[in-house]
Amino acid sequence: MTAKSASDNKQGLIDVLVRTEIRAIASYHVPDSSGLLKLDAMENPNPWPGPLQAEWQQALSLVEANRYPDPGGRAVKAGLRALMNLDELSAESNQDIDILLGNGSDEIIQILAMALANPDRGIMAPEPGFVMYGMIAKFVGMPYVGVDLDENFDLDIDNFVAQVKVHNPALIFLAVPNNPTGNVFSLEAIERVVEASDGLVVIDEAYIAFTDSDLLSLCAHYENVVVMRTLSKVGLAGLRLGFLMGRKAWLDEFDKVRLPYNINVLTQASAEFALKNYDVLVAQTEALRDERSNLFNRLMQIETVEPFESEANFILVRCLDKPARQVFEVMKTEGVLIKCLDGAHPLLTSCLRLTVGNRDDNERMIEALTVALNGDGATAE
Repeated sequence: MTAKSASDNKQGLIDVLVRTEIRAIASYHVPDSSGLLKLDAMENPNPWPGPLQAEWQQALSLVEANRYPDPGGRAVKAGLRALMNLDELSAESNQDIDILLGNGSDEIIQILAMALANPDRGIMAPEPGFVMYGMIAKFVGMPYVGVDLDENFDLDIDNFVAQVKVHNPALIFLAVPNNPTGNVFSLEAIERVVEASDGLVVIDEAYIAFTDSDLLSLCAHYENVVVMRTLSKVGLAGLRLGFLMGRKAWLDEFDKVRLPYNINVLTQASAEFALKNYDVLVAQTEALRDERSNLFNRLMQIETVEPFESEANFILVRCLDKPARQVFEVMKTEGVLIKCLDGAHPLLTSCLRLTVGNRDDNERMIEALTVALNGDGATAE
């Protein structure tokens, strides 16, 4: 057999063995940010301040990397329980509220989907929304239903509830604030969805640090609600630590499909350190909230873009005069990487998403945006 025929045979085997719906999709794309100011992924731009940086590195030096991590992440869970006042919530509601740790929120979503996977009852979420809800539905072979937001990026609650009744999803994801629109759905609308659903409703609070909204108590008051959060957006994106909170009976079932040792020793040590110094992260996120207001005001002064108010650490803007893709490419040539959302959903036509950085970052971003909107600079090929 020639090398070419062997190669052709292997490709044929791939076509036979890999599920059709997997071959039909593309991998999640993370753009190369080398040499660019990275404002595309909602990261906190601030590292640990000087003395704490040294203390953190000292803590990591004591980690035994030759040993497996604590399989349950007990110290991390204890720190999170205290931070989230879960013992108090459990006592007040007479419900046993527990925590499940994941390798980022993505793994939590995957765990939920694997545990509830059913070809007849799928996943539902508002759109535009977090793309991983739909992607992970495909990974586990569940149908996915995206329900369009209204023109103001709010839940069209009557339509959403009607779709819940029609499709009877096993899982509903509601991101509050929503990504990429940055807005918060009303408590009344969320409770209508919960009460209409015979499935599990997941409140995704990835951006909780940047809003006054707090829906954690819903997992105690409703049997079919769990709440998902992450340490990524507060400044620890590199740790990949997400966590799910809800009634212990739910979490015990989800823990059965969690891979053992899913939270590595360096992440656990770093998270323990972070939770002991969480006031520093809170101060950083409060500063970013101030910078968000400043950035929004600057954007409001630019006549050729329409910014949308946000309760997250990013701002969605619509380009009114030039194609969003062109603006995105010119900004890259100016050394600034943002997220182009044009084409991702009809409601996002001509839209860009700008991560809120520190004052200097935001100034550079505004300068690059101004160049792109004014037509200066060459569009990247």
